[in-house]
Amino acid sequence: MVNLYGIGKQTAKIFFGIFNRVHVYGAENLPKEGGIILCSNHTSNFDPPLIGATCPRDLTFMAKSELFEVPLFGPLISRLNAFPIKRGSGDRGAIRMAMKLLNENRTLLIFPEGTRNTAEHLRKGLSGAGFFALKTDAAVVPCAVIGRYKFLKPVKIVFGKPIDLSEEKQQRAKASEVTEIIMTHIQRIIDQNK
Repeated sequence: MVNLYGIGKQTAKIFFGIFNRVHVYGAENLPKEGGIILCSNHTSNFDPPLIGATCPRDLTFMAKSELFEVPLFGPLISRLNAFPIKRGSGDRGAIRMAMKLLNENRTLLIFPEGTRNTAEHLRKGLSGAGFFALKTDAAVVPCAVIGRYKFLKPVKIVFGKPIDLSEEKQQRAKASEVTEIIMTHIQRIIDQNK
C-alpha cells in the first residue's frame, strides 16, 4: 500500500518551502522513542500539515468528525493519520483511539484550545491534553506556530522541551490543572518568539 502520509509530508514540505519561509526551532527536543503528546496553538487550517511537515516524527491527530463527512477530504485525512472526534461530547471512541496510539509509542498532535484562535493569547485549554498526560507514559511536548499564513511571509514552528509532570502525576492532579500547565508552556513559547 502507498504510504500516503510520507507523500503528504514531502508535498507539504515543498509547498511550505515555496510559499512560506518556514523556520523550525527545537526539533531536537522531541524524544526519538516513546509516545509523545504534541500540544500546539491552533491559528489556521494549515497547522496540521505544517507541523506534520516539520516534525521529525510521523503524527497522528484528531479532527472534528464533520470533516470526515466531506467527500474525498474525509477519506484523505483518514489516510493521513487523522481520526474523528465528536467535539463537546466526551467521545469515548476517540479517547480510546488516542490512548491506543500513545501506548503504541506514536506521536499525537493535540490543539488543546479545541478550535482555531488567531489571538496572541491562548484560550483556556480543554482537559483532554491533561487527561492523556496523566493516563499515559507519553512525553508532553509544547509546540507553537508563530506567524500568519500569508504568501512568502515567514512562519516559525517552535518545539519546546518535554514538560516534567512527574510531581503532578504523583499528587494525582486534575486533568484541567495539567492542561493549564501545558497551556502556560505553549504561551511562553509564543511570547518568547514574537
